[in-house]
Amino acid sequence: MAVILVLTFVAAVASAPGGGDESVRRFMAAFNAQDADAMAELVTPGVDWVTLDGSELRVEVSGRDALRTSMVDYFKSCPSCRSTLVSVSATATRVTTVETASWSTRTGERREQQAIAVYEFDGPLITRVIYFPSEPVGD
Repeated sequence: MAVILVLTFVAAVASAPGGGDESVRRFMAAFNAQDADAMAELVTPGVDWVTLDGSELRVEVSGRDALRTSMVDYFKSCPSCRSTLVSVSATATRVTTVETASWSTRTGERREQQAIAVYEFDGPLITRVIYFPSEPVGD
């Protein structure tokens, strides 16, 4: 399965831009505004939020309502969390990104990490997000 994900990523990066990149930018803006309702409007009812952990795929959240609830809880636990799109590449049905997440610790120290994500679409709506393991920025 990991080989398929890597091939999907390589194919998406090598292709011409598609229409989903604007939806991803809107999704990221909603995340940074900590607006779980706006995020939910950009996904299908059956959206899956998936993480790659070694050779295992793990579904973190399944469904629009579960995503909304999860994001509300996340924003309560991390009010300083923000994310920046470093790069965006698109095909007709997938968008790959490099995202830098940043937040402040309880002592006020600023932290950052980067991850690659693949967003899959059903029409204009996000139907699946696959996150690869995050890495420290600058290390």
